[in-house]
Amino acid sequence: MKRGLVAATAVVGMLVGVTACGSGGGTKTGADGFKGQKLTVWVMNGSNPAQWTEQVSAQFKKKTGATVEFKVQQWNGIQQKLSTALSEDTPPDVVEIGNTQTAAYAKAGALAELGDLKKEIGADWNEAFNKASLVDGKQYALPWFAGNRVVMYNKKIWAEAGLKTTPRTRSELFRAFDTIKKKTDAEPLYLPGQNWYFFDGLTLGTGAGLVKRQGDKWVSNLGDPKVAKAMDIYQQYQAFSTAPKNKDEATPQQAEVFAKGRTGALIAMGYEAATALKANPKMKKDIGFFTIPGETADKPEGVFLGGSNFAVAGMGKNQELAKEFLKVALSKQNDRQMVKESGWAPKSPDLADAAQENPAVAAAAPAAEKSGGTTPLIPQWAAVENIPNPIKSYMTAVLGGKSPADAAKDIEPEINARLAKQ
Repeated sequence: MKRGLVAATAVVGMLVGVTACGSGGGTKTGADGFKGQKLTVWVMNGSNPAQWTEQVSAQFKKKTGATVEFKVQQWNGIQQKLSTALSEDTPPDVVEIGNTQTAAYAKAGALAELGDLKKEIGADWNEAFNKASLVDGKQYALPWFAGNRVVMYNKKIWAEAGLKTTPRTRSELFRAFDTIKKKTDAEPLYLPGQNWYFFDGLTLGTGAGLVKRQGDKWVSNLGDPKVAKAMDIYQQYQAFSTAPKNKDEATPQQAEVFAKGRTGALIAMGYEAATALKANPKMKKDIGFFTIPGETADKPEGVFLGGSNFAVAGMGKNQELAKEFLKVALSKQNDRQMVKESGWAPKSPDLADAAQENPAVAAAAPAAEKSGGTTPLIPQWAAVENIPNPIKSYMTAVLGGKSPADAAKDIEPEINARLAKQ
């Protein structure tokens, strides 16, 4: 593998014109002209649920005669790994890319353009979903899924504490956590100190954001008093948890901690219920969801609208086959399965009925509508998320006792340096 690719923005020189250099997939004789070939698809840990994967694989093989190999990747360090892989002569054919990171890879020339394919299979997709797939008005990826965090709670523990209703305000939620702490031996909330996606949602809820536009450039906004207010809210949540202050929600997988049965709640994505049930199937009747309540009952807590896109490698040798895969994977039938199985929000109106079958989707909807947002969809943002993530460092510093203002001063130069990379 090639070395020295530390961020998506660092591969621009290496990958410029990559889509022109890719072979485009060789010859074929229609969708069924790929018999015996194998397509490699990189997906992130937790993204591809079992039934969805099974039916997509079967449909793809039936349609093309080819097989698909899903290679599961970990989020930690994925940008460096993906940057390297996309610059190789034989990259993965299709890759899952976080919606806030897509622009960087597209600007670097690492992705094939998919405008015609989007017209064919995604004419009715919600534009809010598709926005993160566009760069300079061109389609460099296709939206796979998106959603936001909710409170996933253990009904059994809440019943032990005598809690009969779910909270509608933040203060009610904290009182519920306090009741669990006093009346049971369970941990009220498992919240690692570096769940920065939740923190980002809190900053959006205060009307701030992690970065801001300053003249013709983007710079850190950690020093904003509104960000400090968001961090104070995060500290109030984290005070109910014994989770490490220097780890994120994937270290260890928080749903697996929840599966042990003595955690009152998580701030979780809907798909994490499946992770918990895989570890402990007996919990099925105990898992419930509700919208993360905000300061007042009429407006939920701010949430980060996270999700992923599918993209085709610009240097991939199987681009035509890759496009056939996307036609299958993103069909109405399989999008419906994703909503039902993983708890993602529907990306077209005719999938709304599937959402009704998943309680996590129903719980997520109010916050997505009233309090949702993302980090800026700019190429420079991807570098901010690289390891070590400076926002996580800021959070751990504040939770360790440093003032938000001092922690911001320490971290902002690093964020600004990353944002300045072109």
